[in-house]
Parts: sequence; structure tokens; C-alpha cells
Amino acid sequence: MIHFKAIGKIMGALLMILALLMLPGVGFAYYYESGDQTPLLYSAFASFAIGATLFFSFSNQDQNIRKREGYLIVSLSWLFMSIFGMLPYLISGVVDNLPDAIFETVSGLTTTGATILTDIEATPKGILFWRSMTQWIGGLGIIVLTVAIFPLLGIGGIELFVAESPGPTSDKLHPRIRETAKRLWFVYIGLTVAVGVLYYVEGMNFYDAVNHALTTMATGGFSTKNDSMAYFSPIIQYTAIFFMFLSGTNFTLIYFGLTGRFKRVWHSDEFKAYVIALVIFLILLVGPVWYYSAEGFEKAFRDTLFQITSLITTTGYVTSDYTAYHSGLTLIFFMFLFLGASAGSTSGGIKFVRHLTFFKNSWLEFKRIVHPRAVVPLKINGDRVTGKIITHIMNFLLIYLMIFVVGSIVISLMGYDILTSFGAVATSLGNVGPAIGRVGPEDNFAFFDPFSKIFLSFLMLLGRLELFTILVLFTPYFWRAN
Repeated sequence: MIHFKAIGKIMGALLMILALLMLPGVGFAYYYESGDQTPLLYSAFASFAIGATLFFSFSNQDQNIRKREGYLIVSLSWLFMSIFGMLPYLISGVVDNLPDAIFETVSGLTTTGATILTDIEATPKGILFWRSMTQWIGGLGIIVLTVAIFPLLGIGGIELFVAESPGPTSDKLHPRIRETAKRLWFVYIGLTVAVGVLYYVEGMNFYDAVNHALTTMATGGFSTKNDSMAYFSPIIQYTAIFFMFLSGTNFTLIYFGLTGRFKRVWHSDEFKAYVIALVIFLILLVGPVWYYSAEGFEKAFRDTLFQITSLITTTGYVTSDYTAYHSGLTLIFFMFLFLGASAGSTSGGIKFVRHLTFFKNSWLEFKRIVHPRAVVPLKINGDRVTGKIITHIMNFLLIYLMIFVVGSIVISLMGYDILTSFGAVATSLGNVGPAIGRVGPEDNFAFFDPFSKIFLSFLMLLGRLELFTILVLFTPYFWRAN
């Protein structure tokens, strides 16, 4: 039996938090638009009123959250946040139809960074701030925030944390899940403030610095400028590279690094693979980019490092059009959409730990073929990886590939060319932002028909919640009584 009372109470808590996070945008709207705060105020009031009604309608009794409720709560929470998060767009008139509003909101909350806005700089400042805030909310997961600050719900929270946390990671900072969530959010908030201060010192105005701090740490990529990060100075771009790299790192490792436990950081096989891959890709690509871009070496080096980091961490900022260099380079950059950075980070995508597990297991399979009776264990971080985890990862990779293929067919059947279909599906499923075809670094998603926008929004949610959290709801096993 599913405990719908517990689900309703948590949905109420989420909506109240969402409403409170809309309020900072009111200040920016007042300062820049001289009184145009009503869209955010009305949206916050509606969200808080409905959230409070749900929250106080249910008691704290009999709210033992199991795995089934955990997956349902996470999936429903993203649906509720998407529905109420799009209200500022619709009320303000920035977006005048439901599919566009859903797409922009889901793209923000899932930190995808794809947009239907054709002139970002003409968007009201308050709405633009809310757009950035949606990415910051989705970066580490509002579920983790709720588990951290709502112990009064009477729910332990472990199932919510497992369902929400990105990537297959078992690292724990603290034996109590609420303390873990708190410490992760302290790291998240602290780094957001740090990058915001640096952006401001390096030349951004206060408004731009705040917005880009929110979307950098969320690896979201929404910008206040039509030219994205290409608008700003080289020093700001290098700062963005560093913090995109940090945001793509497992936040548990960042916490260990900040507390001086560097051996724990370098003990991570995934982190080593992440660093080594970035270095190798930079070495291989900087020469060709320099040659085909006809820019100075420093500019070519910076653009190459920036785009590699941005795509692998699924941030989606751009400083140059990587599809304009050469078709071979375009293909390589497209492949980055399928990498993802570290599990336990704010990035989307498949994640390095899954790729590492796949390649290590595939390599060991040759040894198993030669020595069929030998026990050849797979180890990550020195620990043996169980057959159950290997099977789960292999299934994930196969289902991810199947969804990409089927999704590309669906979009192509809507009348779009194959490169655009591949690019739109890959970037939506991987929560990246720019891709190839008509959705390249200098394009947007406004031209898609309403069905395609809704479909791509669904793919964004699938990717953000790592497939199984949503797909399990469509199986008969989930709904059968115990």
C-alpha cells in the first residue's frame, strides 16, 4: 500500500520552498523594472497557498517512506515543480503558450540549459533571475534540501536521497542522511557564493554575477547574455572553467578536499578518469581547433578547454561555435554529450563511473575467456563491484542507448533532419544544452513543434532522474500490492 498522505505532505513542503525561492526575483524585478513584480508575487502566492494546504492537511503519523514511495515522491516532485515553476513565464507573458513554458521550466530544473527564448537580453530581469534560480534548485536537488531542513516531517529520508542523488555512488559524509544532505548543501552554497564574488571582482555587474554563479554551480548553462560566456572577458571564462570542473566533481570528494582529506580524493578511480580524460581531450583537440579556427593560440586553447569542460560537465555554456570548425571535430564534440562528469555531482549525462565500470569489465572479460575457471573480480576504488551493480550499469547503458535511438526516430518523424534529431535528443537526455544540427551553440529550440517540445521535456526529466526513477512507475511491478 502506497502512503499517499506522506506523499501529499512532502509535495506541500516542496511547493512552499519553491514559493520562497521565487521571492528573491521580486527584488530584482523591483529594482530593474520599477514595479513589475506581480508575476513572481502571484506565482509565489499560488505555490505557497497550495503547498501549505497540502502540508497542513496531513499529519505526521504513519509516514514510513519505503523505496516505492521514494521513487514516486521524487517523480511527482519534479512534475509539481515544473507545473508551478512555469507560472512566472506565463503570467508575465514572456512565454505565451504551455509547451514553451513547460520546456523552459523543465530545461531549467533539470539543468539542461536548452531554451526557447530568442532574445534573452530582452527578458525582464526578475523573470531571468527566476530562470537562473530554477537551475540552481535543480542542481543538487530540492529533495536533498527538503530532507536537510524538514526533519519535522518525521521521515528518515534515505529513500528520497537515493532516488534523487545523481549517479551510482555509495560515498557518505555522515551516517545520518540528513547531516549528509546538510553538508552537501553547505558546500554547494559556499561554492556558489565564491564563484559569484569572483565573477563580480573580475568585471561582471552584480546582477550578471549572481545569475551566472547560480547556473555555473548547477552546471546548467543559462546565461543573461545572448552570446553566453563569449560576452565576457577571458579571465571570467577561465574562472568558469575551473568552477564547471568543480561542479562536475563528486561533491563528497569536494567536501573531503575542503577538509584536508586529499588521499580520499585521489583514491577515487572516477575522479582520476575524469581529470585524465579532460587532459587527453585538450591535448588532442587544441591543435585542430587552433588550425581550423584561425584564432591565436591562447584563444584556441581557451575555447577548446572551455567547450570540453562545458560539454562533459553538461553545463552548456559556449564561447565559440564548435560546429563551425570541421565535421570531424563536430562529431567529437557531439560524443561528449554522452559522457557526463562524476556521479554525485550536479552534472547530467551517463557519468564517468558507469563508463569506467563498462570498460574495466569489458577488458576483464578477455581474461575470463582465457581463464574460464578463474575468479576475476572488478574493482572500483579498491572495492569489489558486485554482479548486481554491474548488471544495473549495463542495463542503464543499454536502456539509455535505446531511448536515444527511439527518441531520435520520434523527432525525425516530426519532420526534422537527422542531425537535429540526434542533437536534440542527445542534449535533452544528457541535460547538456547545445548540440549539433539546428540546435547548435548559436541556436535555440524555439522552432520545434509543441509535441516535440513536450517530448524533449520528458527526456530531460528521464535524464535528470537517471531513467529508472521514472521508468519504474510504468511497470506493473511498482503498482502491485506487497
